[in-house]
Amino acid sequence: MSKIWVVVADASRARIFSAAKPADGLTEIEAFSNPEGRLHEGDLISDRGGRISSGEGARHGYGAGNQVKDDVTNRFAAEVCKRLEKGRTAHAFERLYVLAAPAFLGMLRKHQPDTLRALIKDEIATDLSTQSPERIRAQLPEYL
Repeated sequence: MSKIWVVVADASRARIFSAAKPADGLTEIEAFSNPEGRLHEGDLISDRGGRISSGEGARHGYGAGNQVKDDVTNRFAAEVCKRLEKGRTAHAFERLYVLAAPAFLGMLRKHQPDTLRALIKDEIATDLSTQSPERIRAQLPEYL
């Protein structure tokens, strides 16, 4: 059983890696995706926002901004944290490193219970979710 996990995530994908020893390379143990996280707000809603006209014939849209996309991303962040918490309760790891796109890292923090947060050794605000295990490992301390 490995004692070190590394999660690498953005709004559309998350990958969990393990390392058996502090100087080891990373082995991917799980990956999951959120295809809706790659879509634009307009692609996520079926009803277009209303339109208003201003004085000189210009028309402007109004609506909920990025609310739907934020909701989709927030649900995915909760799912990632739920999976990490499941690993924690199963004693699958003792230390956790989190590498995530900056905005997604903030969402992950909202869903981390204190028990999980206590095992996080470092957080790195960068999006490496599509990178190779070697490239990801290069961004981490020499000894995890």
